[in-house]
Amino acid sequence: MHPDTDLTEETLMSSTTEASFLSDPAPSEAVDRMYATDLDTQGYVGHLTRLWGTAPEALYLFSQLLGLAGHQGGLTFDQRQLLITTVGSAIGDSYCSLAGGGKLAAASSSEVAAAVISGATPALAPADAALVAWVRRMASDPNSTTQADVDGLRSVGFDDRQIFCVTLYAALRLAFATVNDTLGAAPDLELANRVPPAVLDAVSFGRPPRP
Repeated sequence: MHPDTDLTEETLMSSTTEASFLSDPAPSEAVDRMYATDLDTQGYVGHLTRLWGTAPEALYLFSQLLGLAGHQGGLTFDQRQLLITTVGSAIGDSYCSLAGGGKLAAASSSEVAAAVISGATPALAPADAALVAWVRRMASDPNSTTQADVDGLRSVGFDDRQIFCVTLYAALRLAFATVNDTLGAAPDLELANRVPPAVLDAVSFGRPPRP
């Protein structure tokens, strides 16, 4: 568990209820739709939604490009969660690590998700292992990548268009996490309470969850 997180009633009473450093967006048709979608899909309005409600058009366009990159990169749903978790943990982003890690745990196992978050190398299919290695290097030092790294992705079945789109997908996730972290969006307490204990314990970085 995050060292600064105590998921108790006392914490709930004392924690701030603000979603980020910015004020909540004014009500509008677009914001209402975003909130309604959150309530329908997860039962609460997330901090990310309240933050991005400041500029709904930006979130829409960003999501369209992200979806295009993931589709043309040939990424499955499980691979997207793997990359989201890898990107989040590589830059110390607790929000995406919990969100992606929880879904990755459901798709594989808590142990695999926790290992990815911790920077270890769990047993993965060759293509998935190559994606994790590529994204970790990209997130930590993009100038350190080599032709051999690209050739490694080719060797497990990715063509050049897919490699470009996978890289774009990961870069967009980096940008998304950077905006959230910089503007103070901490993981939702509801999210933290829903992920497996092993995943929560592995996220020992970033902003602690809060209501």
